[in-house]
Amino acid sequence: MVTVGLTFISALVGWSATAALTAYAQRRPGVAAIAWLVAALGMAVGLSAAVFGVLFDFGEPTFRLLHIGVSLLGPLFMAWGAFEYAVRSPNGRFTSRLFVTALTIVPLVVLSVDRISGRFADAFPPMGEHYDLIPRVLVNGAQGLAAVLLVLAIVAVARRGTRGPGTTDLAVLGLLVLATILSVVVGRAGLGAFGPLLMLGAISSLWGAGALAARPRRDPYDEDDYYDDDYDDYDELDEDPQEEPVRRKRRNADTYDDLYGDAPAAPPSKLRGVITIYTLADGQGGGFDQLSNAVVAEVSKREPDTLLFAAHTVPSAPLQRIVYAIYRDELAQEEHEQQPHVMEFTRRLAGHVVATNVIELSLSGASANDGLAAMLMPR
Repeated sequence: MVTVGLTFISALVGWSATAALTAYAQRRPGVAAIAWLVAALGMAVGLSAAVFGVLFDFGEPTFRLLHIGVSLLGPLFMAWGAFEYAVRSPNGRFTSRLFVTALTIVPLVVLSVDRISGRFADAFPPMGEHYDLIPRVLVNGAQGLAAVLLVLAIVAVARRGTRGPGTTDLAVLGLLVLATILSVVVGRAGLGAFGPLLMLGAISSLWGAGALAARPRRDPYDEDDYYDDDYDDYDELDEDPQEEPVRRKRRNADTYDDLYGDAPAAPPSKLRGVITIYTLADGQGGGFDQLSNAVVAEVSKREPDTLLFAAHTVPSAPLQRIVYAIYRDELAQEEHEQQPHVMEFTRRLAGHVVATNVIELSLSGASANDGLAAMLMPR
């Protein structure tokens, strides 16, 4: 009866996690949220079937549903969601989607129709004891892909650094790694009464990862009022922000005191410009414009060496946006790219943009009205 109770609780938590991840996916739609939702749904269905299996002994239908959710969909889609959450490369994401599609459809069909051998009892049955070679090879391939995706996701976050959002991202990935390992172990070993207990841990870890990823962060990119009690201490930190390494380089390079008043004009040859052309996904114009308006405001407040930063719509091409910037020099461009609000803007673009084209410029000559910069970027 202990196994029955643990299995029932695991299934109940699985459906609760599915409901919570559904709300997350509606609140912040994206491939990662949908992947985690599919993983939770697959494991919840598998554990629901397992409740009948531990009550009345497992049979072919309950065995198939259990391992489709626990051995295939759960690990693969948790890892894929982690990859989509952490990796920004469009080429990398496209490649992962091809592999995930192939290693979902084919194993799903095989696990649903392949012959099953052996006798069942009321304990969680290991997959290898009842499926033939081909289903085992396909599931091994899917779980191997899951391991690769998780490693690549961790490497991508580690390369961006662990300060600020990086700490949260590593925590999310750690929970997903734990959930994936627990699910794979149960599918391979069964483990009797410990099986539903480990699955309870796997689903709880997935739920925790989704909640952590959905937790609002202190930034200007959402119109909703997320600045509640969780972030009260942040305001005190803003009064005396830590100096970024690139800002120290700027202070050592330029000896002027007032960045807005007595700063010497840089020679035109040092000015750097960047034009970025974004192609948006269908229906993502409003979300992109919200992000771009927020980052323009932050650049205007915090980056005196970014001389011009503007975002434009294209009337003749509704799915295109153009952002262009002019920097005092190469160091100013480096400083801009390392700002937290710029890095967060770049991270959040993934759900809105399907293609990006960057054109770097070196200014050779220019003429502008004195009021242009004041109009575009009021200080």
